[in-house]
Amino acid sequence: MSTQEMKQENSWMNLIFNIILPVLILNKLTKYLGPLNALLLALAFPLCYGIYDLIKRKKVNAFSALGLINVSVTGGLALLGIHGFWFAVKEAAFPTLVGLFVFGSAFSKKPFIESIFLNPGVMKVDLLEEKLKLHDKQGEFHQHLRKATMWLSLSFVFSAICNFLLARHIFTNINADLTSEAKSILLNEQIAKMTTWSMTIIMVPSILFLLGIFWYLMRGVKEYSGLTTDDLMKE
Repeated sequence: MSTQEMKQENSWMNLIFNIILPVLILNKLTKYLGPLNALLLALAFPLCYGIYDLIKRKKVNAFSALGLINVSVTGGLALLGIHGFWFAVKEAAFPTLVGLFVFGSAFSKKPFIESIFLNPGVMKVDLLEEKLKLHDKQGEFHQHLRKATMWLSLSFVFSAICNFLLARHIFTNINADLTSEAKSILLNEQIAKMTTWSMTIIMVPSILFLLGIFWYLMRGVKEYSGLTTDDLMKE
């Protein structure tokens, strides 16, 4: 395995350590550990993964940074006793930030779509580059990657809008006369409900959106390099 493949960012590990585990900790362990301890534990995962990735790849992991922001804001709002509308804003803000990051990467040397789909551990990226060079299509293909990345950023805008509408329905104001413990329990229930419904209502359309973007990307691969998906996939 080449050094490039060894240092390739793992999208699944990113998702698990920077988003899934912190959210599960805040949702499920707050009532056992207390709000502050649960927040600190949840922050530990994106922080440690970000440090590990920095040492391994000599590059700041943007998703770890966003994960830290997301967990900090979620836990911070809970600690401050803020709920209702501001949780809806938070739920919309995170995919918006990711979307802005993805959109910005479209104007860099390596659009974000390339990191997701053109993974040297899965696809024969060297063969693709060879064919693009042979047909003198590197510039056209980079423009295609840029457009695909912009479409990907729109999928996060879609998620942000859906998140906000769903969160406005779920995160209702909590009675100020309740005890702190009762408020925490109700807020955790709302967070858990939001996580559950977002998986169903938001994740499925987002996956369909991604499949459409992948089809668009591979159509460009075939147009500019002559290679099919089967030609590119490693056995």
